[in-house]
Formats: sequence, C-alpha cells, structure tokens
Amino acid sequence: MKKINIRAAVGILLLVTFLSMPFIQPIKDYISIPNDITIFHNNKETIKLPGVSKVQQTAAQIDNVVKAVDASTFQAVDTGKGNIVYEFANFPIKKVDVDVLNDYKVIPGGQSVGVKLQTLGVLVVGHHLINTKNGEISPGEDADIQVGDVILKINNQAIKKMEEIKPFVNKAGEKGEPLELLIKRGEKKIEKKLTPALDKSEEAYRIGLYIRDSAAGIGTMTFYDPKTKKYGALGHVISDMDTKKPIQIHNGSIVRSSITNIQKGNNGTPGEKQATFERNDEPLGTISKNSPFGVFGKLNNKLQVSKWNKPMPIALSSQVEVGNAQILTVVDGEKVEAFDIEIVNSVEQKNPATKGMIIKITDDELLEKTGGIVQGMSGSPIIQNGKIIGAVTHVFVNDPTSGYGIHIEWMLQEAGIDIYQKQRKAS
Repeated sequence: MKKINIRAAVGILLLVTFLSMPFIQPIKDYISIPNDITIFHNNKETIKLPGVSKVQQTAAQIDNVVKAVDASTFQAVDTGKGNIVYEFANFPIKKVDVDVLNDYKVIPGGQSVGVKLQTLGVLVVGHHLINTKNGEISPGEDADIQVGDVILKINNQAIKKMEEIKPFVNKAGEKGEPLELLIKRGEKKIEKKLTPALDKSEEAYRIGLYIRDSAAGIGTMTFYDPKTKKYGALGHVISDMDTKKPIQIHNGSIVRSSITNIQKGNNGTPGEKQATFERNDEPLGTISKNSPFGVFGKLNNKLQVSKWNKPMPIALSSQVEVGNAQILTVVDGEKVEAFDIEIVNSVEQKNPATKGMIIKITDDELLEKTGGIVQGMSGSPIIQNGKIIGAVTHVFVNDPTSGYGIHIEWMLQEAGIDIYQKQRKAS
C-alpha cells in the first residue's frame, strides 16, 4: 500500500473529521486485542489498526479518503491510570488489556463486621417544638436549618460531637444572642443564625433540632489486600436512617461482630441479621471512605480465620458468566460459610456502576435460615470459577431470594488498589 505525505493525510483527516463530527467526536467505546486494535463506535466496527503500523478505513464516512498513514503519527502515552493511550491526530485511542490482569489476587472476606462511624460535624435529623412563654416554636426550623444539614462550626469553632453544642446554646441563650452556624448542605457551605429559646417547662435553652454525631451497624467484609492492607466491605453506601442521605464521615472503624439471630425475609419485608459487637472493642481497622461502592479503609488486625483466607484471583465484569456461583457469609456466630447462588444476569461495564449483576439464592440451607438475601449480608463476596467476581449489595423487596451484586473491579478501584499496575509495567 502506497504511503502518502503525513501532513497532507492529517489535514485530510481533520477535514473529514469536521464534516463527520457526529461520527468521530463520540469515539470512546472500544476494545483491543494484542497486535490488532479494533475501534468501535455505537457498537459498530469503524477502524482497524493491524499491528498498529498502518490504518485501513472501514467506516463509510472516511472510506477511500486516507488509505494509509505512516506509523510515526502514533504516540504511546501512559495516562498514569492503568491505561496506555495511542494518540492519533489528537484523538485518543484507549488500549485495554482484556486478560486477567496478571491474576491480581486479594483475600476474600465473608466475616461479619461491626461498623462504627463518626460523622463529619453534627448531623441534623429532625425538628421539634419548644414550649416557650410565647407559644410553641422551633428555632432551628425558623432559622432554615434543614434535615440532612451538617453543622460544622458554631461561632467559628469546629463541632465534632453533640455534647460540644450545649455550652454554646446556654451561653447564647443567657445573653439573648444568636448562634452563628456554618452548615454543609450537599456540596455547599452556608452560614446561618439561630437564636436559642427558653423551654419554660424544663427551664433550659433549646434550639429545636434533633441531632446525631455517630452511627453503627453491621455488614460483611468483601476483600482484603495483604500487600496494601486495604479492604472493602458492604458494597453500598451507608445512609442515615432518618435523613436517607449518605453519612459524611469524620472517622470510623470496623470491629469483630458475632451473628446471634436471623430474622427471615419474606415478600415485602426484608429480613436482617442480628449481631453483637462491643463499641469499645479493639478495632479491626479504620474507615476512611463511605461511598456508593461500600466502606473502605485499612486493617490493623487480622480477620477471623476461615478456610478461604488465601489470596484468590479477581475477575472483571467481562469474565463473569451467567450460571452457578457461591457467596461467603456468616449466619451463625463468626463462622464463614459458602452458599450456592445463581448469576441470573451480568452486565459488562466499562465504567464504575453499583449494580452489575442480578443474583438469586439457590442454596436450600441458606433459604431455610434467612429466606434469601437479608440486611447485614451486604458485602458478602461472590465467588465463581475460583475467582472473586463481586459482592452482594441489595435485596429485591418483593423477592428476597434475589438481589443485586456489584463487580469487584469497582470496589478495588474505590479502595485505591491499582489492579492495572502490573499491566502498565509490562507495557
């Protein structure tokens, strides 16, 4: 095939690009195989780069325009995010290895863990009325403090615990002065003024707000990376039970937990694991992130021993198969057990998403004990073909035998574990 002048070829290509912008501009969905990169646009093959040495057009929009371009127009760029990008005429082409990422391994969990969170500031969870000499009022509601707001500062002093608020309230009430509040509402920080009112029945100053500075519950450990000591659990965000909004954490920890009872689920009513854990127990690890993909941090102490406490390779969403699998979870005490499930559906995902699989419990023993997926089971690792493929996240309320799972790739990414590192070095 005859080569043409590079500058002329690029000029022609840019002209064609301008004329066919709807075709070229959105190019971002593509895959590659060794020595033969195929670019896809709207699931239709458009360009092949055999050996990454010459370009042969197959799309009608640019057919017969540029027959070949010298390989020197390509430049390999390491993005630092696990991807090698080949830039051609300023259009990035992403090269993704669809192999097993050199069998990156983590240790599967399954252990029940107690989760303790300290909120960032003090969370407003409701309003209440104060019986004053002028009638019933709610100073907090009158000051436009809303449920879900987080009180960060009072009179320019950082607030971390509920008990830190009372001295400010008493002092301001006695002086008849308003409190200057800095609150966080969503992503915005807002300043408000709130004047405490005297409750005539209790003879104490009140602000008319229900507040909370901590939360606790149970969940299941998903994985632990022995090299980095990073872990992931739950597979979904922890939200406040009153505000229904994600808890913004100041700090937190996980502790050992023991399952004492199971409340079975049935249609319309999800079941739950009931467990005990001591708030003052030595933490297993810290919690540094509460995100839609779970809670994450680092382990300080060893998890409860199970026969699955050995490194196991992971699988990407493209490698998950419809069919038989298992989950690891605890239904009695601290014993991790494996139970049969079926992967009903799995979506190959190119971008992080919280719902990647539909799973169904098929194990007769587990169905007898729990009725299916129950609260506290979130985070239970899903194993298929000797690999960790994801974690249990949600139950279908009208069918507790079924629910959603999240692909392990996104939990590892959220934990800050670079599963592409070896691939980048190999490139």
